[in-house]
Amino acid sequence: MEHMKLLLILITVLLNTPSLTRSVDDVLVHEYYQDKCPLAEEIVRHNVEVAVLKDPRLAASLLRLHFHDCFVMGCDASVLLDSVEGMASEKEAGPNKDSLRGFEIIDKIKFLLEEECPLTVSCADILALAARDAVQLRGGPRWDVLLGRKDSLESSFSGANLFIPAPNSSLEALINNFAQQELDIGDLVALSGSHTIGRARCVSFRQRIYEPKQEYHYGYDHYKRYTSFRRILQSVCPITGRDNKFAPLDYETPNRFDNHYFINILQGNGLLGSDNVLISQDYDGRITEQVWAYAANEDLFFKSFARSMIKMGNINVLTGNEGQIRQNCRFVNA
Repeated sequence: MEHMKLLLILITVLLNTPSLTRSVDDVLVHEYYQDKCPLAEEIVRHNVEVAVLKDPRLAASLLRLHFHDCFVMGCDASVLLDSVEGMASEKEAGPNKDSLRGFEIIDKIKFLLEEECPLTVSCADILALAARDAVQLRGGPRWDVLLGRKDSLESSFSGANLFIPAPNSSLEALINNFAQQELDIGDLVALSGSHTIGRARCVSFRQRIYEPKQEYHYGYDHYKRYTSFRRILQSVCPITGRDNKFAPLDYETPNRFDNHYFINILQGNGLLGSDNVLISQDYDGRITEQVWAYAANEDLFFKSFARSMIKMGNINVLTGNEGQIRQNCRFVNA
């Protein structure tokens, strides 16, 4: 009888232990929509593919949307919310205004998913899937996206201004910025490789091409040596005006996701100041060593990038009863 009582007590304790009673909705898992919405990933991929075929630059835009979402309050689709009375949209913040694109693609995917399986697939998960598919469609790696995120009920205009890395950030600032998201230096270098695709506005790289010459720590001045690259950039971006003119982040293979970004920055040919500091301000050589490894081995970069994207996609996610599944990604459900 005593054994039976002890067994009943043990069962009661186990059943009331949170870690053992959590449902699948409380954690991110692979194939989360397999039963809930079997065509979800296929719908996302097809529409991303159509969009990227029409405009290859949208691949970088969709990847960037996911990044800018995750770095502000976590991967919760807050970046997709429009401004309403009492809440300013993250879209209007300095790092995002006149810069982020691809919202209409997400809107279309959400509309189709609502027709297929209403109030089932979150906008946050759509962003994560679209980023993965966009990278793969441009020649990059594929990874299994963990799913089950919920959407936030608010956005953070101030957070977008505070936590999105600036294009002229110092290496120390970048390291600290990523550390705030529990991402390490390895993640910083791997995720910086996303600049192998996409473009940047003149206002984002003007300082890099007109600032005084920078002496690099290993003995020569890249800006002086690579004058042809600097002249190309100056022809696109004069010292004043033309703020919204664009230049590709990678002049060699601008529409292909590859490891050429790392070759560029080893040559001093990174477009943004925040690209070049990975080498110029790496005084102990650890980052430079990683950059050389990625420049020499594209497969190694792809594996590291995929691993860091999965890690980034887990930043402060909302699950279970946290947040909601928005019916329209631009607005909180009524």
